[in-house]
Amino acid sequence: MSWIEQQTSRNSRAFPPTQRLQPADRGPGARKNPEQAKVPPRKTWLWFVLILLANFMLARFMFPTPDAPSTVPYTLFKQEVGKRNVAAIYSQGDTLTGRFTTAIVYQPLGEKDSGPSGEAITKSEKDSTPGGETTSTDERGRSTGSLSQPISVFTTTVPSFVDPGLEQFLISNGVEISAKPIHEGENPWATIFFSFGPGLLFIGFYIWLFRRAAQQSGGMMAGGLMGMGKSRARRYDQEQAAKVTFEDVAGIDEAESELVEIVDFLKDTKKYTRLGGTAPKGVLLVGAPGTGKTLLAKAVAGEAGVPFFSMSAAEFVEMIVGVGAARVRDLFKDARENAPAIVFIDELDAIGRARGQMAIGGSSEQEQTLNQILTEMDGFSSRQGIIVLAATNQPDVLDKALLRPGRFDRRVVVNLPDKTGREAILKVHTRHVPLANDAILGNLAAMTPGLSGADLKNLVNEAALLGARREQQEVRHKDFLDALEKIVLGPERPILMSRSDRERIAYHEGGHAILGLVVPGADPVNRVTIVPRGQALGVTYQRPDSDRYNYPEAYLRARLVGMLGGRAAEEIVYGTKTTGAENDIEQATGLARRMVTRWGMSERLGPVQLAPRENPYLTGLNGYGDARPFSEETATVIDAEVLKIIGESYDEARRLLSTHRRQLDVLADALLARETLNEQEILDVTGLPHALALETGMLPHPAGDETEPEPIGAARSMER
Repeated sequence: MSWIEQQTSRNSRAFPPTQRLQPADRGPGARKNPEQAKVPPRKTWLWFVLILLANFMLARFMFPTPDAPSTVPYTLFKQEVGKRNVAAIYSQGDTLTGRFTTAIVYQPLGEKDSGPSGEAITKSEKDSTPGGETTSTDERGRSTGSLSQPISVFTTTVPSFVDPGLEQFLISNGVEISAKPIHEGENPWATIFFSFGPGLLFIGFYIWLFRRAAQQSGGMMAGGLMGMGKSRARRYDQEQAAKVTFEDVAGIDEAESELVEIVDFLKDTKKYTRLGGTAPKGVLLVGAPGTGKTLLAKAVAGEAGVPFFSMSAAEFVEMIVGVGAARVRDLFKDARENAPAIVFIDELDAIGRARGQMAIGGSSEQEQTLNQILTEMDGFSSRQGIIVLAATNQPDVLDKALLRPGRFDRRVVVNLPDKTGREAILKVHTRHVPLANDAILGNLAAMTPGLSGADLKNLVNEAALLGARREQQEVRHKDFLDALEKIVLGPERPILMSRSDRERIAYHEGGHAILGLVVPGADPVNRVTIVPRGQALGVTYQRPDSDRYNYPEAYLRARLVGMLGGRAAEEIVYGTKTTGAENDIEQATGLARRMVTRWGMSERLGPVQLAPRENPYLTGLNGYGDARPFSEETATVIDAEVLKIIGESYDEARRLLSTHRRQLDVLADALLARETLNEQEILDVTGLPHALALETGMLPHPAGDETEPEPIGAARSMER
C-alpha cells in the first residue's frame, strides 16, 4: 500500500486532545454556595432513629441475651456436688459461682404446689404433660406442678460458719476449682455491634454518599435530587494550574489573531464599551479533532487572566427531562457571579443540532437544553464580560439560531497546520527533549503533511520513548521515522514468511516506488519497506514537497497510477493476482469516484455535483441514502466513468512498469536483502532520477493510444 493515501485521509482526522482541564471548582477562589447542605435534613434523622430501633429489636430476637446465674441454697449445692453434677466453681469471698454438669430444675420451698421441702430435678427426671407443659413428680409419683427454667449456671453463698472439709469434698467429687470467672455476663462491645453496628454502618454510608454528592454537585437544595441539576463544569484558575498562554499555542496563527480582540476586551472592558461598542457574545471554534481548539480556548483565558469554565456538551444531557436545562442555568449563573469569565462548551454539536432532526427518544431533552442555551445567551449583556466559546467538528449540523448575530457572532476556523506551523508545533513539544544533530525539525515538518497538533505531540512522545528504550542520550532522526511508522501503521509484526511471499511483497512495493519515480507529478518516494506493520505487509512512503491546497486532475491521475502499481507489478512478474492490493483498490476507487461525482472531472457528465459534500473536518462521506438526486441512468454512467478512469490508470501503470522492468527487478532484490530503503538508497539502486514536475510533464495516457500526449494545461480547482 502507498503511504500517500494514508496522508491524505489524515487531513480530516486527528487524535483526540490529550490535555484535559483539571477540576478546580473547589479551590480557594471558588464560589461557595450558601445553600449547600452539609448534613441530611431533620426528617432524615428521624428515619435514622427508627432504623436503629429496628436493628436493636432484630438483634435481640436473633441473638438473645444469655440468662444470668441463678441463686441456689448452699445445701442444694452440696447435694449436687455429692451427685457429681457440679463441673466447676469460682470463688470470690464467700460467694461461689459454678456450672452444673447437667442442668437442673429447682423449685424453691414455699412456692405454690410445692412439696414439704424444696427439691431439684435433673433434665433426665422430667416428663411432659400432653399439653407440652413441663412438670415434676415427687418420690411417691405425685405431680408437683409446673417448674421454672432449667439452671446451668448458679451462684450460692457460703454460710458464715466454716466448712473445713469443703475443698477436699469438691476435689473428691471431680469439681474443677477455677481462678477464672465461670460467667462474666454479656460482652458490652458485642452488644453494641450486634444491636447497632449494621444500622450505624448504613447511616454512615448514607451520610458519606450525601456529603460527597453535596460537595460535587452543590447539595440537594441547590441542584435537585443529589445535585443532578448542578453544573458539572470544571473551573480553570491561574492560581490553581499551570498558566497557558498564546506562547504555548503554535501553528494556528490565523485563529490566534482572531481571538486577540477577545482577550483585549476581557482585560479592559471599558475600552470598548465607552464608545457604545460591545464584544461578541460567542465565538465558535471549528476544526478537525486535535487541531488545538480546547488549548486555544485555555490560552484565551490564560492571557485574559479570568476564570475559565469548561464543560462538554454531552454532560448536559441526562435521562431525566429538564436536567440539561437546569445545568445550563447553573453554569451561566456561576459565570455571572465570577464575571469577567469565559464559558467553554466542547463538542457543541452534541446538543446544538438543528431542532426537529435529532434522534428519536432524546430529542425532547436535547431541544430543551438547546433552548435554554439560546435563552441564556440572550439574557446576559456583553458588557458583563462573559464570553462563550464553543468547539465543534460539524458546524453544518448546528441549529441556525445558534449562529445568528447576538449569539455565536464569530466563527474561527482552526485548520490543520502547514509546514511552517508544524515546525513551530514541534519546537513547542521538543522544548524539554534533547535532540541529536540529525534531528532537524524542518525536515520532520516536511515529512508530516496532514498531521494535527495532537498528532505531532504524540510523534515527539513516541520518538522520545524509542530513544530511551534504545538507551540513547538524545533523540535521533531515525527515532522520529520509526515513531511515524508506528503511529501511522502500528508496531512491527514479527511474521515468519516464506521466500516466495517476501519476494511477491518486494515486487508489489517496488511497483509503487518505480511509478513514484517515473510518473510526472508524482509525490517523491521517501521510504520503502517490506517489514510488516499493523495490517500492512509492506509500505511505500510518498510525501509531497510542499503542502497542497489545490489538486490538478493530472496530479490525481498520477496518484491513481501509483496506487495501482502494486497490482500491476504482481501481474507483470507472476501473471496472477493476489489479495495484497485490497487497500490500493479501495483507495483508487474512492478517488476516481470523487473525481467523477464531486469534482466534475468526467467529460460525459460534466461539472455536475452528484455526491454529497464531505465534512472537511471528519473522515467519511455524508451519503444520500436511498434518496439519490440522480436517475438510474446517471448512476450507470457514473459507474462507467469510474471504471474508465481506473482502467486507464491501470493500463498506464502496466506500460510504465514493463518499460522499467529491469529497475523493478533490481529494486525488489535490494528490498529482499535490506528490507528497508530510504530515498537516496532507492535512487542509487534504481539509477532513476526524481519524477518530473507536473508543470513540465505530460498527462498520463492509456497504453496503446496512438495520439500525442496531451500537454498539461491550467490546473482545475479542487476542494481541500
